Amino acid sequence: MFPRSAAAVGRARAFVAGCIGGCAAEQADDIRVCVSELVTNALQHTPTGRRFLVRVVLNESVVRIEVHDASSDTPHLCTPADTDDRGRGLHLVDALADDWGVSDRTGPGKVVWVTFKIRTAAEVTCERHIP
Repeated sequence: MFPRSAAAVGRARAFVAGCIGGCAAEQADDIRVCVSELVTNALQHTPTGRRFLVRVVLNESVVRIEVHDASSDTPHLCTPADTDDRGRGLHLVDALADDWGVSDRTGPGKVVWVTFKIRTAAEVTCERHIP
């Protein structure tokens, strides 16, 4: 779990990079951008005092990154005006990831996930828990 703080964005990127290692090297930059966007959304919408979970699952051909948070707000693609300074993050996720979506989870909130197809076989699951 990550605390609700601005520093969590960089820590989540580093955590995900450590989990995937070199198995998705071609997509590493895209993965970092998507993690930043999903974690930033979690920070903006997670209730004060709550933490969020970042989970990485790799199998033979796909890396799946999940951000679990306690907010019931469902993210969606929006159409920001040219002068808006927000509202483009999920457009980046949509353009960079092979797939993304929102799922229910046990307890309050939701899971926002992205997937990337990889070429190198790997199988590992990482979760970040802070006491």
